Amino acid sequence: MVEHHIAFRTDASSQIGTGHFMRCLTLADSLNGRGTRIRFISRHLPDHLRSILVVKGHELVLLDSVQNELALDELGHARWLGVSQTQDAVDSIRALSDGHWDWLIVDHYALDSRWETMLRRTVKRLLVVDDIADREHDCDVLLDQNLYTDTKTRYTSKVPLHCKLLLGPRYALLRDEFKRLHDKIKPRSGPVRRVLVFYGGVDEDNYTGRTIELLFDINIRNLHVDVVIGAQHPCCEQIKSQCTQHGYVCYVQTDKMAELMATADLAIGAGGSASWERCCLGLPALLIALADNQINIAKALDVFGACIYVGRSGTTCIQDLRNAFCDLLNNPDRLKVLSDTAYSLVDGMGVDRVCQETGF
Repeated sequence: MVEHHIAFRTDASSQIGTGHFMRCLTLADSLNGRGTRIRFISRHLPDHLRSILVVKGHELVLLDSVQNELALDELGHARWLGVSQTQDAVDSIRALSDGHWDWLIVDHYALDSRWETMLRRTVKRLLVVDDIADREHDCDVLLDQNLYTDTKTRYTSKVPLHCKLLLGPRYALLRDEFKRLHDKIKPRSGPVRRVLVFYGGVDEDNYTGRTIELLFDINIRNLHVDVVIGAQHPCCEQIKSQCTQHGYVCYVQTDKMAELMATADLAIGAGGSASWERCCLGLPALLIALADNQINIAKALDVFGACIYVGRSGTTCIQDLRNAFCDLLNNPDRLKVLSDTAYSLVDGMGVDRVCQETGF
């Protein structure tokens, strides 16, 4: 078997979140099992995520971390990069200069066709992971695993004519444990006895803490609550204290997410990439969008009947969440419809399909 050399360019931080890194890691882990050399190139990456790469045996090249509040080009997320796209391209080319690379996979809102064109001299083929469709790309494959009402036209005139488009949740990048559990899970149809609270790896406005107090205040008898937060959560100690006080179970940077979702009757959380994990396991959800790029995902899932979109953080008060939660408790038929619809959208085979379509 010929070893493939595949590089990833992605970042994670309190501003960027961890979703971009985690979906790249999911794909990298699968490729690593297929006899592939993996290298991550990152400018911003917390220590605990660096450690994960080391444990999993992936290479990591860290670019100089620069904090720059100025937008260095017109892209809406330009501040995420810290440097100009040209400088980042030069640094990335240098990070790949010690060998040949079959693929470069890019998952970064601050990079577009200008950066990608510069990297083409270094790599054979380029795959872009995107979900906001706000810029042009110079790539061979574009992957957008999300669900939209305008999925088929989102990237018109934004990619080269030869670019292969992998669109929709059938390409959702989920870890193997979700695929294994998909066929074993049953749609939720009974009363809500177990709730999972998870607002993603970064929850700057602490909707986690607010939701904990909401559930305690409603005071449902014998309700089991699991709370999951990332290691970087700004209110980590406070949340652990709240959970201890109320008899809830708190998990920090857990590797048991699939198991927790499989045993839950209802999830309360954000509208990010965890949406596809919940769908794969038929878990109904009440969603609050914590970032602009989550709004369209949550709205589309709501339209398709796979979740209930409560609203955007900052404009959504906790009372809206309370009302939605109480309404769902009193409507088990709707809970079942949400579960059935979510389950039908994602089968956990996304990584396999991406590998098949690209020849990884």
